[in-house]
Amino acid sequence: MDKPAKTKKPNIREIMGEDFMWGASTAGHQVEGGNYDQWTVWELAHAKELAETAADRLRWLPGWLNIKDQAEDPDNYVAGKGVDHIHHYKEDFAILKKLNMNAFRFGIEWSRVEPDMGVWDKTALDHYHNYLDELKKLGMEPIVNLWHWTMPVWFAESGGFSKRNNIARFVRFAKKIAEEFGDEITYVLTINEPNVYCSFSYMSGEWPPQEKNIVKALWTYGNLAKAHREVYKVMKNLKPHLQIGVASQFGNGQPKRPGHWLDSRVARLADYGWNWWFINRIRHCQDFVGFNYYFTNYYQGMKIVNPQTPLNDLGWYMEPGGLAEVIIKTWLRYRKPIMITENGVADQKDAQRQWWLEETFEALITARKAGADVIGYLHWSLLDNFEWKYGWWPKFGLIKVDRERGMKRVVRPSAVWLSEQLKLDADER
Repeated sequence: MDKPAKTKKPNIREIMGEDFMWGASTAGHQVEGGNYDQWTVWELAHAKELAETAADRLRWLPGWLNIKDQAEDPDNYVAGKGVDHIHHYKEDFAILKKLNMNAFRFGIEWSRVEPDMGVWDKTALDHYHNYLDELKKLGMEPIVNLWHWTMPVWFAESGGFSKRNNIARFVRFAKKIAEEFGDEITYVLTINEPNVYCSFSYMSGEWPPQEKNIVKALWTYGNLAKAHREVYKVMKNLKPHLQIGVASQFGNGQPKRPGHWLDSRVARLADYGWNWWFINRIRHCQDFVGFNYYFTNYYQGMKIVNPQTPLNDLGWYMEPGGLAEVIIKTWLRYRKPIMITENGVADQKDAQRQWWLEETFEALITARKAGADVIGYLHWSLLDNFEWKYGWWPKFGLIKVDRERGMKRVVRPSAVWLSEQLKLDADER
């Protein structure tokens, strides 16, 4: 008697479909190297202070002893040469291809393209043309981000996005990008995490310009929504084929005590203020909903009371499966295609990243089965990168970068596992 044929189990790529975008994300200031923007100025002015206060800020972390020396070194807080992605991009894209990915999110750095107001840098523009050519040659879908928190010094000195009159300057930059690159791209993200930026720059005062003014924070938040709407109209008018959205950050607010009226109410209000307020104001000026997901938060009354484990290296509670509920809620609210524009874990030892990805894939499948139109998943990050006020010690990269040894790239085991899941023809499992 013949043995019954083995049934091949479909992999995640087959489940999500051939048109699904699988990729990774980066941001210019965090990886390129050699940038000069308002963050560059702020880093150099505050690196010593951040190093001296590192213990007060970070010694509560379980891995504090492992990062202590680096966190107390002022050089940790300076982006400097980055991971020299501006010169290594061909090598990085080749690795991306070997990881069986077909999409890549990156930023066109405003401060490179327009270093002085109204002055366009041809060398920078040529670089990004070559950059896009290399992506297209490898069959990668480029997803361009216009603003990931960094801005030209001249724009910051004029008040940045806290001044409504400055919106026209950002729109002018976006128009230039559409004119210069519009025929080479399809997907554009206008603004990255406006909720996070306004919170840290204008409420807690941890990021430049280090203000603590809730009125100014809300005003800037509204200005960013207006900036998106105006950019959307200008870019769509110039290049109607462009698919335009944002990369907001969405959280998964949950009641600590299910069924408790106060916990449930606070969780819903948290979701509205953090997730939906901004998107509601641009809902008619977006072709898809893009969002970054890192957090599930449990609310007991007015407090966040999260489980103590599992935590990533930054001390963030991890519940990757919460992504499914966020996707479904987003789909039911807006009925537009959804792109996960960032999602990942700070994990220096690469002990949790595969688990995070496994849980995330299950969440994508659950959301798809519930009817959500999910069109792409972009992991944060392709490369180890400069992590803002934390500096260099958090490691989000699928690719480890040894900055002490010629920027050597090493693919982490979790990334090798990921590449196996993304093979076009699944192995038997």
